[in-house]
Amino acid sequence: MSSDLIHVMVGAISDPAGRVLITKRPDRVHQGGLWEFPGGKLEPGESPERGLARELEEELGIKVHDSRPLIRIRHHYGDRHVLLDVRRVVSYAGVPAGLEGQPLAWQRPETMDPACFPAADRPVITALRLPACMLITGLDPLDPEVFLARLARAVARGIRLVQLRAHDLNQSAYRDLARRAFVVCERGGAALLLNRHPEEILEIPRHGLHLGGRALARLSERPGRPDDLVGASCHTADDLMRAARLGLNYALLSPVQPTVSHPGAEPLGWRRFAELVDTATLPVYALGGLTRADLEVAREHGAQGLAAIRGFWPID
Repeated sequence: MSSDLIHVMVGAISDPAGRVLITKRPDRVHQGGLWEFPGGKLEPGESPERGLARELEEELGIKVHDSRPLIRIRHHYGDRHVLLDVRRVVSYAGVPAGLEGQPLAWQRPETMDPACFPAADRPVITALRLPACMLITGLDPLDPEVFLARLARAVARGIRLVQLRAHDLNQSAYRDLARRAFVVCERGGAALLLNRHPEEILEIPRHGLHLGGRALARLSERPGRPDDLVGASCHTADDLMRAARLGLNYALLSPVQPTVSHPGAEPLGWRRFAELVDTATLPVYALGGLTRADLEVAREHGAQGLAAIRGFWPID
């Protein structure tokens, strides 16, 4: 970490309705007049947890009991280089108040306008909107009834983000399956991402797109509609940089552990995964040989959460 990097601890505080607390910056300061997530500079020798707790007590008058990592974002503003170290506040005591005279507001992440926030805060909004787990569909796309029944069970068990991966289907069969999968996801409150060339699914209902590594390498601009959630499969720091430059919403980084589907791929391991994620400027899911039991480990290493096929796809 360079000496001119400003390390800022940031808290994502939610209320029972799912709204998140934001505060308005004074007009006279850097990025003045914009909304932000509350927090402040980490002091030398202070742990992230302690620094966040101190800042939120000073700014809002609350006592943080527990917090966990959400996302870390490095951003150059030209005149300064900041690291936003964002933690989701799990539990706290007290009622937040603007002790420094700052206006407060509670907003649901999906209604937040990124243009009203500093550039470094905008990926935080995306991270708050994304769930912790992404299901990548697995067995039986050639048997739509069995496939859709399994998908419905996964959504009923709490999956809220689904990537429809069925490379063995021809274009027509994939389109038909996607239409039916969209209905299943809509009914269960899940978002459906289509893993197919964007030109092949122009009129297919969806919530977003997922790009494979080859597609990511070929693109020069962000594909899809403005309201699409768009992400990509990544394996290197260059892949993550490219995904961010294209304005994608998330990335999958793999393989973290050895996998059955790619037995020859060299796993990253958690240390290398964390090093790569620390350079990213968008939410990153960990993928490869993981199950729900790995979620907290993934978060501690900088992940948005987990993506998995076998770990999430029902086989019963």
